[in-house]
Amino acid sequence: MALTNFVKNIRNIMRNDAGINGDAQRIEQIAWMLFLKVYDEKENDWEFNEDNYKSFIPENCRWRNWAKDDGTGEAMTADKLLDFVNNTLFPTLKELEVTPQTPMRSAIVRATFQDANQYMKDGVLLRQVINVIDGLDLSSYEESHAFGEIYETILKEMQSAGSAGEFYTPRALTDFMAEIISPQVGEKVADFACGTGGFLTSWLKALDKKVQTAEDREQYAQSVYGIEKKQFPYMLCVTNMLLHDIDSPKVYHGNSLTKDVLNYTDDDKFNVILMNPPYGGNEKNEVKRHFPSDLASSETADLFMVVIQYRLAKDGRAAVILPDGFLFGADNAKLAIKEKLLREFNLHTIIRLPGSIFSPYTPIATNILFFNNEKAEGAKEGFCTKDTWFYRLDMPEGYKHFSKTKPMLIDHCKPMVEWWNNRVEIIDNETGDEKSRCFSAQELLDLGLNFDQCKFPKEEEEVLRPEELLKQYHEQRTALDTKIDAQLREIENILGIKVEEL
Repeated sequence: MALTNFVKNIRNIMRNDAGINGDAQRIEQIAWMLFLKVYDEKENDWEFNEDNYKSFIPENCRWRNWAKDDGTGEAMTADKLLDFVNNTLFPTLKELEVTPQTPMRSAIVRATFQDANQYMKDGVLLRQVINVIDGLDLSSYEESHAFGEIYETILKEMQSAGSAGEFYTPRALTDFMAEIISPQVGEKVADFACGTGGFLTSWLKALDKKVQTAEDREQYAQSVYGIEKKQFPYMLCVTNMLLHDIDSPKVYHGNSLTKDVLNYTDDDKFNVILMNPPYGGNEKNEVKRHFPSDLASSETADLFMVVIQYRLAKDGRAAVILPDGFLFGADNAKLAIKEKLLREFNLHTIIRLPGSIFSPYTPIATNILFFNNEKAEGAKEGFCTKDTWFYRLDMPEGYKHFSKTKPMLIDHCKPMVEWWNNRVEIIDNETGDEKSRCFSAQELLDLGLNFDQCKFPKEEEEVLRPEELLKQYHEQRTALDTKIDAQLREIENILGIKVEEL
């Protein structure tokens, strides 16, 4: 099956099911079925390569024994299928016995289904969706490794993604960051809010080029670690790792902010950290108690920065995407986190990214911070940072902004790569705007720890004629009314009432 049609076909089927309300439920429904399909394919490999392999999943609940349709008319469907999934499959997988001795590749089955939900109410439509998913030929190397397109399509279509600070990070950006960080065989990478595993897969893609021996391949398979708080991105991440030949993915369903950072030991640290922490959210006092008082921000992204600082190994490297608010923020916690970066880490590079990188989820402008857990050569006493370079990535020629139809591409990262390898200060002769500049750690401290340097010039506000302004207003109001009507219909469906009846 063409991967480009996969999500579209499933979406069209699910639209007819009364149990699916909105994108989030549709994606979660797809996620658990994809996991079982992929896990079944991996079990084929394990059975072939291992003597006496025994599945952790009871025989009646293995994908091959209930989901496959051989065309004979014997496959479960309608009420029988719905009854099996709701009353046998889900209860069985949620209650699988897991002990400390259970292998990771087995334990992930229960973890994946722990908080998963089955929303569909029409067994015939459920059979149709299962058949579409089973039609994927994951034994094909090309189709299996192109499977990432499905994840990207799912996230791009998830209209509610931006509501909790969860934004799809363009593959071009994760690939750029992984290449710049330059993975080495034997290193371990972590993402403490890994979502569907975009950074981890980019790491594996870059590391794969360095693999030469069977021992290298084994270290490759042990090189990733992820934690994801929300259930369905976790499911997708585990599935994604299985498809990238990580048979026992160290990906955990949990919250990275709920452990005291002072309790981390060297065993909890990683050579490399790559991530785009959730931002825009506020954490409760209960969460903030896990952090030193001077670093205990209520802003989610700030707390993740603290976790990163405590879990980056000696001589380790980090590349982290953070919003503009972190750079110019002047509250006590932000200032303390930034000062810690300069004094205890080598914050060598900050790249300013265009505001539309995460369009359509959010217009928030973001930045990539690159830092190492080492003292830079020539750093002054009291600092591990000697100099911090700032570089502004402008929109490519011919683009006013990125969008769903005009996303960021790998070619758009070329200016960053070229500058990275030949660092020079760049100043626009006409406007005097700084596009690239180097600051010493002391200079940044003297600036009040304001990292908002080499910022984007403010666009002049476009003055429209009255008739154009009115037209724009009507278009915006119509679009907003449409969104409100859609939300009201969803609420009515959930409550089983019509507003007119009240």
